[in-house]
Amino acid sequence: MKRMELIANRSVETELIGALEQGVEGFYYTLLPQVHGRGETAYHLGTATWPEENFMLISYLENHEADRAKTVVQEVKARFSGEGIKLFLVDVGG
Repeated sequence: MKRMELIANRSVETELIGALEQGVEGFYYTLLPQVHGRGETAYHLGTATWPEENFMLISYLENHEADRAKTVVQEVKARFSGEGIKLFLVDVGG
């Protein structure tokens, strides 16, 4: 089993969640709709100076579902290459 953490710009939230819901059978997740922080290239703080914001999605997936989710995220990332999209998959017990 894997824990999936997806952190991305809010501008691609609808596309990513829709693609994951369609591409991964029984895709269940927790959404943190407003996430602030700093990445490699910019701050995303939701302020007048740094107005952009991220979201975070967490899901627990069987290994084969995690592989499919990774493929789905890579496909969306290819379409929106200018947006920050980071996927982390961590092994967990279960």
